[in-house]
Amino acid sequence: MTRALGKNDHEVEAKYQVSDLGELITALAQRQVALTEPSVQDDQAYAPAGWSYGMPKIGFPFARLRTQEGRHLFTVKKPIDNEMACLEHECVISDRDAMHAALTTMGWVPTVRIVKQRRTGDWEGATVCVDVVDGLGAFVEVERVVSSQHSGEQVQYGLDLMIRSLGVPVRRVVDTYDTLMWNLRRAAVRASTPG
Repeated sequence: MTRALGKNDHEVEAKYQVSDLGELITALAQRQVALTEPSVQDDQAYAPAGWSYGMPKIGFPFARLRTQEGRHLFTVKKPIDNEMACLEHECVISDRDAMHAALTTMGWVPTVRIVKQRRTGDWEGATVCVDVVDGLGAFVEVERVVSSQHSGEQVQYGLDLMIRSLGVPVRRVVDTYDTLMWNLRRAAVRASTPG
């Protein structure tokens, strides 16, 4: 979904791995959170030249190309307080392949591809995203768009209280999906490499 963020606004989110997706959806429904039908998001992540996984993300811009229901979105996020509190700019593009070529020509490096089914809903002024990510499993994110005057960590504290109030088993995750996917692939390579 595209959002119009003001020049000084940033997106703040909290993410959780979910062990029982049905229990989560039931708990959200009890809070009158109506979720959309699942929609497939096909994301390609990009990192700036010179950055690699294991380095801090704060202060670096990261790009994403997303295709959802035949529509292509280009997004740039720059982590401010932590990986889940970012300045964000997003726009619709008409040609994903041309934008990929432009990004690589400018020196951006494609990192990982993330494919997920996403359902969204509104909850007390926040956006809830329920994701099933290929290779990673089920997650719930809750996010708010706030002005730069707000502390991302304070907003995340409030978002955490919302999720914990559902009373379902979750595990807080502080990495973005691209980092989780990269860690999963690195672990698979290590496991397949002889001693």
